[in-house]
Amino acid sequence: MSADCEVLVVGAGPTGLVLALWLSRLGVRVRIVDKTAEPGTTSRALVVHARILEHYAQLGLAQEIVARGLKFAAANLWVAGRKVARAPFGDMGRGLSAFPYAVIFPQDEHEAFLVAQLERVGIAVERRTELVSFRAAGDAIDARLRRADGSEETVHAAYLAGCDGAHSVVREAIGAGFPGGTYDHMFYVADVEAGGPVLDHELHAALDTSDFLGMFPLKAPGHVRLVGIVREDAVSQQRTLAWEDVSKGVVERMGIEVRKVHWFSTYHVHHRVARIFRSGRAFLLGDAAHIHSPVGGQGMNTGIGDAINLSWKLAAVLRGRGDDRLLETYQPERRAFACRLVASTDRAFTFATQDGPVACFVRLRAVPLLVPLAFSLPALRRFMFGTISQTSIEYRDSWLSVGSAGRVKGGDRPPWVALEGGRDNFAPLASLDWQVHVYGEATADVAAFCREKKLPLHAFPWTQPMHSAGLARDALYLMRPDGYVGFADATGSPAKLETYLREHAGF
Repeated sequence: MSADCEVLVVGAGPTGLVLALWLSRLGVRVRIVDKTAEPGTTSRALVVHARILEHYAQLGLAQEIVARGLKFAAANLWVAGRKVARAPFGDMGRGLSAFPYAVIFPQDEHEAFLVAQLERVGIAVERRTELVSFRAAGDAIDARLRRADGSEETVHAAYLAGCDGAHSVVREAIGAGFPGGTYDHMFYVADVEAGGPVLDHELHAALDTSDFLGMFPLKAPGHVRLVGIVREDAVSQQRTLAWEDVSKGVVERMGIEVRKVHWFSTYHVHHRVARIFRSGRAFLLGDAAHIHSPVGGQGMNTGIGDAINLSWKLAAVLRGRGDDRLLETYQPERRAFACRLVASTDRAFTFATQDGPVACFVRLRAVPLLVPLAFSLPALRRFMFGTISQTSIEYRDSWLSVGSAGRVKGGDRPPWVALEGGRDNFAPLASLDWQVHVYGEATADVAAFCREKKLPLHAFPWTQPMHSAGLARDALYLMRPDGYVGFADATGSPAKLETYLREHAGF
């Protein structure tokens, strides 16, 4: 038996669910399959960062996620049982985003929320259905699926999206490889009920002589997630590990009294990036393409970013608004970021967990002196917010990125600017389509050109904060459907805009 769709999504974690949801909003026929019997019931990834909330705002979902989750506006660093620094996200991100904070929204709840959004548009996740194989079939892909009862189905799809995790069948099939490494220590994650002075709905990270602890707040009072290192002597016994096997010195020094363990798991941490993110009509996204340490809570957010980057490009090509050059931009844009992310989180994680006298000296002596100084510098605090929140991601080297105006270049996320009446310059991005932004006044020629091309034009009255943010007055900024600047021109030239649209955007 056979059934057709335009995009077959393999894997129903947050990455696959967001891809399917965004594609459906753009009118693309989607099927999404997953080999598991039900959605996840454990809270793996926790944090949703500002850039992903901005993307969710494009779908009209951000405020509900914020309401369901727990906003936390500060992270604290402890060394040898003493708090040495506090980084207030709210202050660091003020004026940079409508979401100057991070949100704790456990992955099981997150997935259930996304599944419900898909069901509202008539798309159900096909459970207990796994991808067996696929092959090129002219200008499409034939994918063989198998259900739990052994029955099989061949799906004819224009494109296939591998969102099937670290053990990806799609990645294996396209020969993408997965170079990288594995950290020496065994780590644990535990969701617990606890008491103590640090249960204040803020994030806490603690360094010690040969140990570290991450404590993430959960919404329920007295509930937190702990991430740390399993004792070496327990690992060597090769048995099923439990809470009793973790290194508790740093837990006790922070005054955390664990009363009940609701969920406990151990794992090795890997850092890997696939050599390619695309082969013909098959793509890799999320953990199928890259995995890294939990530093900064970047993993799930990066996968969702992959989905948003690819979805509008697939939709454009399927609707004749772009050709294969557009799809070719997915790999360089997202793989470059994944490589930078893996390198940076690897350095941070190695520093936090490395043994030896030099590492110990740096953690216990240098960090208490240098980190508070760094947090006191406004420019560095804003840089840290941009990095952690993913609002600093840019695609300046992409084929799609052309021109500059003010401090903004093609490929940048535009500066966020608050407007009168509680609005902001990101609100029009909810159209999920190309559009022109002008800060100041659009010329009559630009307005006429946009009307002719049926290209939405948004002119925002000029204000001083726009200048401070790096925008150029009366310049022209062509926005991509994913909220990044495709083309920027300080002269506001309709001729240059027309050339870009013809060569890059299928107009």
